[in-house]
Amino acid sequence: MAAVPSALPFSAPSMPLLPDVVWRGDQMGAARSTTTASGFQALDRELPNGGWPASVLIELLLEQPGVGELRLLAPTLARITQAGKTVILLAPPHLPFAAALAELGIDLKKIILIEADKPTDRIWAVEQALKSASFGALLCWLPQARADHLRRLQLAAAGGEGLSFVFRPLAEQQQSSPAPLRIICKPAPAGRLSVEIIKRRGPVHLQAIMLPLAIPHPLVKPLERAMTRPAFNSPSYAVDRSALAATAARHRAALASQA
Repeated sequence: MAAVPSALPFSAPSMPLLPDVVWRGDQMGAARSTTTASGFQALDRELPNGGWPASVLIELLLEQPGVGELRLLAPTLARITQAGKTVILLAPPHLPFAAALAELGIDLKKIILIEADKPTDRIWAVEQALKSASFGALLCWLPQARADHLRRLQLAAAGGEGLSFVFRPLAEQQQSSPAPLRIICKPAPAGRLSVEIIKRRGPVHLQAIMLPLAIPHPLVKPLERAMTRPAFNSPSYAVDRSALAATAARHRAALASQA
């Protein structure tokens, strides 16, 4: 960090510190940043300025792809696409289930899917997408990314107004990252998701937040099968079929009442 010139008159009455542009470590975010509500009140209370921040890199660290990252972002993506803005899905490890996305309220006509196998191709594609002012949200899966790659993406995100989500392996949590917001996502019982904010513009957050994710009907049986595989054989991750079915039924009823 460059040294502050000694001649700078910090104590001069003519140059007061303005409280609306000074950020302190015990404050949540910056006063002028634009945010979008996550759709989960418990999460919004812990996010800077009450929602997903625009124009920055948001890093979601996954125990494994498919733990519920799309369902976590579904309320936000539904709001964005219904407002007529584009959502870009870049290099997802699995083809998204269109019927499930539609049931979650996401306008499929506003979804753009981009495939890129090589890590360098993914970084290039993300940079190009971030330079576009027309997208509402960008979701990118980056299993391999160096620190300098992430810095380039953070700089590119700062030039836009959309939401920029990057999904990376949980093992990368110890790696330094320029992303101002980093969140660990792990599966929890009964189709919920455990989210732990490990980096944000504000005080350290110490406790994981349990979020009840909506389960669209097309995903009920796949989730049951996924949660009963050997990797999820511990009692803490045992599937509760009645809870899954009840959650899906409530979600369908809510959608029907809005129709």
